[in-house]
Amino acid sequence: MKKIFIAFIVLLSVYSAQAQTATPQQVDIAKVLKFTNDNFDMGKIAFGKPTEFTVTIQNISNSNISLDNVMVGCGCTTPKYTKDQIILPGAFASVVLGFNGSSVGNFTKSATLFFSGNLTKTVSFHGEGVQ
Repeated sequence: MKKIFIAFIVLLSVYSAQAQTATPQQVDIAKVLKFTNDNFDMGKIAFGKPTEFTVTIQNISNSNISLDNVMVGCGCTTPKYTKDQIILPGAFASVVLGFNGSSVGNFTKSATLFFSGNLTKTVSFHGEGVQ
């Protein structure tokens, strides 16, 4: 009986160790979605003058993908998008990012786009606020 119990404990330990080391494979987002303006240069913009640009997303996979959420890095950036938008294979979607122009000097801002399948993409924009 003691040998069966020890064998059971050993098997349970091996199973537990395998379960902890198994990690889900992360999909390379570049093989699924293609981005335009994901590192946008706004150039020189007047202080306090709001401006915006569009990030275009193309689904280059064979599966539907949804754009679930967009989180911005600060309150000076405003996203416009359709939440839970389904992007069919070969189709396009867009996210408009607005910046309130509240910076003088060089600035860099970012937003993170969240897609189905635990896919994320951080896009950024930069420029120089001038008076």
